[in-house]
Amino acid sequence: MDILKAIGNTSIVRLRNVVPAGCARVFAKLEWENPTGSMKDRMALAVIAAAEADGRLRPGGTVVEYTGGSTGTSLALVCAAKGYRVRIVTSDAFSREKRDHMTALGAKLTLVPSEGGLTTRKLILDMIETARAMSTEPGTYWTNQLENADSIEGYYGLADEIWTQTDGKVDAFVHCVGTAASSRGVATVLKRLHPGVHIAIVEPEESAVLSGGEAGSHKIEGVGIGFRPPLWEPSLVDEHSLVSTDDAKAMTRRLAREEALFAGTSSGANVVAAIRVAERLGPDATVVTLLCDSGLKYLSTDVYRS
Repeated sequence: MDILKAIGNTSIVRLRNVVPAGCARVFAKLEWENPTGSMKDRMALAVIAAAEADGRLRPGGTVVEYTGGSTGTSLALVCAAKGYRVRIVTSDAFSREKRDHMTALGAKLTLVPSEGGLTTRKLILDMIETARAMSTEPGTYWTNQLENADSIEGYYGLADEIWTQTDGKVDAFVHCVGTAASSRGVATVLKRLHPGVHIAIVEPEESAVLSGGEAGSHKIEGVGIGFRPPLWEPSLVDEHSLVSTDDAKAMTRRLAREEALFAGTSSGANVVAAIRVAERLGPDATVVTLLCDSGLKYLSTDVYRS
């Protein structure tokens, strides 16, 4: 079977030990079951397929993107499978494992220095401008994840899986916002299937721009870019939940030790916020969130060192 056929159809599990008594049922999709260990495989396949279909990406072409690592790794996987070159703009703010994984899959990396290893608005904008300059070279296709609506459709299948796996009994969906493509894609489909479903988006407490706060630095990789992403659609959102870096890391460690679920920091943030929703909805409801990627991507960071 083609490796790209292995993308999607991930398992869903119920959280048993980190969820307090009296809460709604909380389920998590294990997105690390995708080939690169990340949910981003879904959007990478969608954007490359769409670009091939309309001629933006031609045989022998080069794909360019700026990324904290998961999107770049997923693009590197798809490009390796399809025979394209890939150039990735990333930073020392993101884990070494992600950079090494991209390189292993054939990506050529350009590193943009961060301010003390932190994700900031300036860092993201510097990475974007570096990718923009690369995209002017002949034969290059810039996937431009922040503005590429093709990525939204990459997550429609994820929503269909959630609906099927819960037998259509999902009362709330909770998820972090980075580019906003995944939360928007899932929410679009779930709202169509069940207009009353509650959509809660999660932001780093230190940089809660979508909630009306100021941009700031944080260490929840892949989310909280410090400005409103172009794909953001507030009409689909019912609640904003703010989670600090420290609380996200603490829950990430608890998931590993108490649930045997080995995930990244944004997954911890998702679960913190999902429990808040579950506490309000009570024991008869069902809340779904995502474990976005594998903890193997973060072993060089401090997430699992406490």
